[in-house]
Amino acid sequence: MEYRIEHDSMGEVKVPADKYWAAQTERSHENFKIGVGIETMPREITHAFGVLKKAAAIANHGLKPEKMTDEKLAAISQACDEVMSGALNEHFPLVVWQTGSGTQSNMNANEVIANRGNEIAGKKLLHPNDDINMSQSSNDTFPTAISIAAVLGIEDKVFPAIDKLIATFERLEKENEGVVKSGRTHLQDATPITFSQEISGWRSSLQKDRRLLEIALPELKELALGGTAVGTGLNAPKGFDTAVAAAVSEITGKTFITAPNKFHALTSKDEIVFAHGALKALAADLMKIANDIRWLASGPRLGLGEIKIPENEPGSSIMPGKVNPTQCEAVTMVAVQVMGNDAAIGIAASQGNFELNVFMPVIIYNFTQSVRLLSEAMISFNDNCVVGITANKEKMHDNLHNSLMLVTALNPYIGYENAAKTVKKAFKENISLKEACVALGFLSAERFDEVFHPEQMV
Repeated sequence: MEYRIEHDSMGEVKVPADKYWAAQTERSHENFKIGVGIETMPREITHAFGVLKKAAAIANHGLKPEKMTDEKLAAISQACDEVMSGALNEHFPLVVWQTGSGTQSNMNANEVIANRGNEIAGKKLLHPNDDINMSQSSNDTFPTAISIAAVLGIEDKVFPAIDKLIATFERLEKENEGVVKSGRTHLQDATPITFSQEISGWRSSLQKDRRLLEIALPELKELALGGTAVGTGLNAPKGFDTAVAAAVSEITGKTFITAPNKFHALTSKDEIVFAHGALKALAADLMKIANDIRWLASGPRLGLGEIKIPENEPGSSIMPGKVNPTQCEAVTMVAVQVMGNDAAIGIAASQGNFELNVFMPVIIYNFTQSVRLLSEAMISFNDNCVVGITANKEKMHDNLHNSLMLVTALNPYIGYENAAKTVKKAFKENISLKEACVALGFLSAERFDEVFHPEQMV
C-alpha cells in the first residue's frame, strides 16, 4: 500500500495515499481497533456531517465572506454533496467506540471534505480546521449530527414504513367487517368481538405510536450548532446559529431551528431519550401485534388456527411440511433489540458531566440501529406476512360457539352467580351452555334461544 505524510498539531502521520482522510482520522483509526469493520460510525451520521458542514459553509459565507470566499464555498459544497450521497463512505472508517464527544468523527469529516475540496479546486485551498470547521466545535457539531440523523430517520424511514403497515390493517378491517370470533383475555376465552375490531386495535396502536413520534420531533429539530466548545458560542460570529439552522433546513427540506439554550444542547440528551422512548413504544406494540398474529395462526390443526398467514419457507430440517411464522419471529426479535437499545441510550444520556455529554457515539449508534431495524422489520412484516392474512371463518365460528364465556349474555336474565354455575356444569360435564342452563332450571330451552345470540354480543 502506498502512503502519504500528513501532519497535525502532534506531528506527522502516515496515511493511505488513496484516502481523503488525514492525520487525526488516522490516529483514531490506529488507536481504536474496537469493532472495526462491524461497528463503524453510522452512515446516517456521515450523511448528517455532510449536511451540517455544507450548511456551516453557507452560513459563514454570508457572515464573513472575506474568510469563506465564493471559491471555498463552491469546493466545500461539492465535496459535501458527495458525502451526503454516500460516494465518499469508504473515507469514513472510524468506529463508534472512540472519544465520547465524537471529536474524531468531526475531524474525519473536516479532513475528507478539505482534501476532496482541494482536489476539486485543483489547489491547496481548504484547511480542515480553519475552513471546514469554521465557527464550529466537535462539541456542537456532533450533537447537531445526532439531531439531523434522528429527524431524517424518523421522518424518512419510520413514517413511510409505519404508514404502509397501517394501510394494510385498514384494508383488512374492511374485508373482515362482521366476522365474529371469540375474544381472549389472560390467554383465556372471553366474550365475542369481530375480527375487524381486533385488527382495529392493532391499527390504532400504530397510529398512536406515530403520533408519539410526531410529538418528539420538534425537540429533535433544535440544533446545538453555534454553541461551539461549551455553549458560549466562542469563535462563532453573531447570528451564525440561526443562519446555519436555516441552511440545514434548506438542504434537508425539514424545519430545524437553533437551540435556545446551547448549554443544555451540548450536555443533555433528553430529547433523544424521549424520541427513542416513542420508538420503544412502537417496538412494544409490534411485539404485541406479531405475537397476536402468530398465536391466531398457530396450528395448523392443533392450535387456534383462526387465521392463515403466507407460507414463505420450510420451517424444519427434520419435520416435512412444517411452516413457521418466521416474519412474526423476526419482528419480535427486533422489538427485543430496540428495548435493549433504549436501556443503553437512557444510561448514556445520564452521563452528561458539566458542559458536555461524552457518550454521544453510542447514543446515536443505538438510535439509528433502532430506526433501521424497526423500519425494515415493518416493511418485511407487511410485505411477507400481513398483506396475506386471511380469516379462517369456519374455525372462528366453531371456536366462538364452543366458548363458555358466551354465558355473559345470560347475566341480565339469570344473574352472575347462576351464570357461573352454568359455566362450571357445562365445562365439567362437557355439555353445551344451553344444556347446562336448562338442566339447572334457570331458563327453558325456548327462552334460552330467545336471549342467546353470540353474534349480537359485539
